[in-house]
Parts: sequence; C-alpha cells; structure tokens
Amino acid sequence: MERMLMQQITLNQMTALEQQTLIALKQKLSKVLVTGAGGFLGKAICERLLAAGIDVVGLARGHYPQLTQLGVEMHQGDISQLADVEQAMIGCDAVFHVASKAGVWGSKQSYYSPNVDGAKNIIAACKTLGVEYLVYTSTPSVTFAGVDENGIDESAPYASEYLNYYAESKAIAEQLMLKANNDTLKVTALRPHLIWGPNDPHLVPRVIARAQAGRLKLVGKQDKLVDTIYVDNAAFGHLQAALELTQQAKCAGKAYFLSNDEPITMAQMLNRILACKGLPQVNKRVPAKLAYAVGSLLETVYRLAGKQQEPIMTRFVAKQLSTSHYFNISAAKTDFGYQAIVSIEQGMERLAKSLQASE
Repeated sequence: MERMLMQQITLNQMTALEQQTLIALKQKLSKVLVTGAGGFLGKAICERLLAAGIDVVGLARGHYPQLTQLGVEMHQGDISQLADVEQAMIGCDAVFHVASKAGVWGSKQSYYSPNVDGAKNIIAACKTLGVEYLVYTSTPSVTFAGVDENGIDESAPYASEYLNYYAESKAIAEQLMLKANNDTLKVTALRPHLIWGPNDPHLVPRVIARAQAGRLKLVGKQDKLVDTIYVDNAAFGHLQAALELTQQAKCAGKAYFLSNDEPITMAQMLNRILACKGLPQVNKRVPAKLAYAVGSLLETVYRLAGKQQEPIMTRFVAKQLSTSHYFNISAAKTDFGYQAIVSIEQGMERLAKSLQASE
C-alpha cells in the first residue's frame, strides 16, 4: 500500500506552489543525496525530488526496494562511517541530511555515533566532494529546557541542560552544521515539530496502540498548546530551503522552526488522531509532577537493570506532555517563503482514509 501511494505522486497532483518550487529546483540541482531515505520524512522528500525529475541517491541502513523501484539509487550504509557517506555522495550537488537516531531512550554512544559523528561525516564528505548545498533536519528539542515555549523564535538559546541524549546530540550536530556554512558549502538547519501523517511509523501508531491498551493519558491539569507539522509540509519546507540556498541563500548559516502554524492542545491532537481510527477520546489525566517522578524512577530502574526497551514514561516525555511547544515561524516565511500547504483538517482527513484502507 505504501509503495502504491508513493507511485501515485506526480507534479500534477501537487499544489501550484509545490510545482513552482520543484521546477525551479530542477534548474539548479541534478543529483541529490537524501540520508535516512527510508524514513518517514526522507521518503516524502525523495518522492518529490523524483517527481521533479531530479536524480536521487538514498543512504539508509536497511533495504528499501520500494524506493529502488521508484528510481532512487539506494546505498545501504551507516552515516557514522565516513566511507559509506562518501561513496553515496559521489556526484551529488546537494544533500538533505535527514537521518538520525530519534527517540527518548538509549545510551549516550547510541545517539552520539549517528547524530554527532554522522553530522561530522556529512560535513567532511561535502567538503571533500565539493557539494555546494546542505539542508540539515534538526529538531525543536535543541531549545527545550523543560519549561513552556510560548511562540518562541530562533533567538531562543540552546538549552543549558538536556533531559535525554537525543536532544543533546542534535543540538551539538546542529551547531556543527551551522558552523560549517561558508561560501562554498551553504548550510541551513530546519526544526520540524511532531511530524505526522499517513504511514507515520512513530507518533500515530504509538498513540493508537496506547489508547487500545488503555494506557494513554493526558499529563498535567492544564491543556497546553503545541505545534505539529504534516509530513508534506515538512518535506516542502526542506525543498524550499534548498531552493533558497541555490538562489540568494538568505537561510544559509541559520536554523528555522517549522510547523503547520496551527497551535493545538495536546488533548485535541491526540483525540483527533484517535477519531481517525474510530477510537474514543482520551480524558484521563496524570499530574505533571507525578509523571515526572515516575519517569525519573523508571529511568533509574531501567538503567540499573540494563534494559534496552524504552520506559513507558521518562522525564523528557513528562515535560514534553505537560508544557507548551509552539513557535513563531516568521523567519521561515520571510527567508524562504515557507507556508503550510496541507492544514491539520486536511491532514486528518487523509490520515483517516489511510487508516481505513490499511484495516
């Protein structure tokens, strides 16, 4: 089903703004590398580049025959290995570095190797092979210090302390990326928040599975606003940023928050996802302080026991679910013309159809 959906995407099925962006990008780029091509966002970027007639090389750890069948030149490799990165990047004039280890649980090395060392390898390979443009997929977690983020913009500092190695490693990688920007390698970093949509392997299935198991709860007494981003919008933002790098390069050396620009409460977001599956709304709540205490305890127990699986609650998740996270995306709008092309309402309609089709 996923492969069939990917095959159906053509320029004619995109918005006029998407078509305009991709046609312009085709004039600037001939061959592009997408790391993490087999991931949710990576696939969305690949299929749009292919629709524009741009040659696409994909680098991923696993096998993705559906991408090969679509025309992606797939390389199986590890971004923490410089040789693998260089081999995949030969002949490319731009890179979308999407790959990373995400999640909230794991050893420091398990995050630093792909996220920090991987970033260093991407930069080194770009310089060695003369790649001119690099778009890096970062995360808003780089600024998250465990407190409300109410409409913050890119002037917000990096957090002084992090609640997990994912956010910490991504902050280091983002700074490496931006520092690498120069006249011969133009770099920008994008921070999409809570990517979702049909075939989402992360947020949507986790919400549904926990709800079906009776383990989904809201954290905190007060509903806080959060930003999310539909996958097509996240992919489009990456393409717009890449195009700008090839033109006036106003986004070079800078980081940008990306979202649907429709702040929504976490309760509303979760319940809209559940509605797409025909499941009842979640209304049970856990006090924020209790969730944080439970997360802290579970982290300690899991570490002492050497458990690899993620605890049902962590300090980071407790804070994320009980604080606000919405962003001022004016910079992205101004510097590379970003705008959401799919609203939350439209995205939910597409999500519902995809969930029904998969039953």
